[in-house]
Amino acid sequence: MRTKINHVTVVTMDEQFHVYENGYVVLEGNTILETGEGEGPADADGTVDGKNGILMPGMINTHCHIPMIPFRSLGDDCPDRLRRFLFPLELETMNRELIGQSTRYGVCELLLSGVTSVLDMYYFEDQVAAACEEMGIRAYVGQTIIDMETCDSKNTDQSLAMCEELIRKWKGHERIRPVVAPHATNTNPPEVLKAAYELAERYDVPYTLHVSEMDYELEMFREKYDQTPAEFLYGLGVLGERTIAAHCIHMTDRDVEIFRETGAKISHCIGSNTKSGKGVWLRDLKAAGVVVGVGTDGPSSGNTLDLFHQFRMIPAFQRTWYHDRSIFTVRDVVAMGTIEGARVLGAEKETGSIEPGKRADLTLIETESVNMFPVYDPYSAIVYSADASNVDSVWVDGRQLVKGHRLCFADLSAERKALDGMMKEFKERSVKYADIR
Repeated sequence: MRTKINHVTVVTMDEQFHVYENGYVVLEGNTILETGEGEGPADADGTVDGKNGILMPGMINTHCHIPMIPFRSLGDDCPDRLRRFLFPLELETMNRELIGQSTRYGVCELLLSGVTSVLDMYYFEDQVAAACEEMGIRAYVGQTIIDMETCDSKNTDQSLAMCEELIRKWKGHERIRPVVAPHATNTNPPEVLKAAYELAERYDVPYTLHVSEMDYELEMFREKYDQTPAEFLYGLGVLGERTIAAHCIHMTDRDVEIFRETGAKISHCIGSNTKSGKGVWLRDLKAAGVVVGVGTDGPSSGNTLDLFHQFRMIPAFQRTWYHDRSIFTVRDVVAMGTIEGARVLGAEKETGSIEPGKRADLTLIETESVNMFPVYDPYSAIVYSADASNVDSVWVDGRQLVKGHRLCFADLSAERKALDGMMKEFKERSVKYADIR
């Protein structure tokens, strides 16, 4: 079946950054068939009137912990809250059912804000995969491997086994891609980081972890190894084109060169980085040619799964930090959230731009709302004017999942009610952390 979307400004994000101001896109099944200026072919089976909106590639969230929805707004002013209460409360309360329903609710938020691909890293990731598969989003799912008891594992051996089982079950799926996800440089011993990378190599899947994010992480590596975390990972042989490093806030010139040399990718999480006061550093990475995508981090760390917030914050913080309004143009930022995000995931041949032959992952931003007039530059409108409320329609793999600002195959109020019902014990146990500072 052929579907034509017309009367739109098509922001393709192809190599030439074509923009069709009065454009159209034709989908056939799950594939983009053609795009260009004008009304398009007359032989489509169905037509969607874009009403002069902006049609862009579906946005790509390259680092997230979707099931942490229950933690949102809890202890936001607490220093070092990861160790002080997030780890303990996760161990006490998170279970398979709560993670599954939290994922469903989180995917609703992602889709309603125009995100069509997400890389997740959490526990009971088989439940995350199943929820994402049912909800229709494109997801990269990583079973967390960490050297401590968690809600789903007693030790790293068990976590590695669970990760391999996840890979075997989901590898080859059209939309759900397994990932090996050791938690961080400082939360796993070297032999586990290496074993996890060998697992990723054996099955040819991505490898992701937190890198150069925490002050105490840097201190540990400096005192124990006289190295930076990036230098340490390089010495272990776990930096390569399959490696996706989240945060990378504190990087030296040598670290940047290591990432450029190895082809390791980065997910930049400006919202959570600045909320926690950790830093904003990014410019030198981009200048060196390191591939950088955008991540929201989890709904506890960044409080939103909405990439529009990140888009606006990236140039604002970079320009303020460097006192240079010319850096990080609006086109640069949109690229980070689309085609560069696809490159981070190794999926640039499938997604990230509107081009014939690519998967039909699309986001339609309406321009009828009060905040969307006038539009002189669609890139600028996406970065500085738009927000999640302007997302009218979303397609993933050619299937329309959002229409007229509403989910097509899920009831948001029912998903919220179901999650709220499962959070009774979580809320009771979280009381002792409610006023933590």
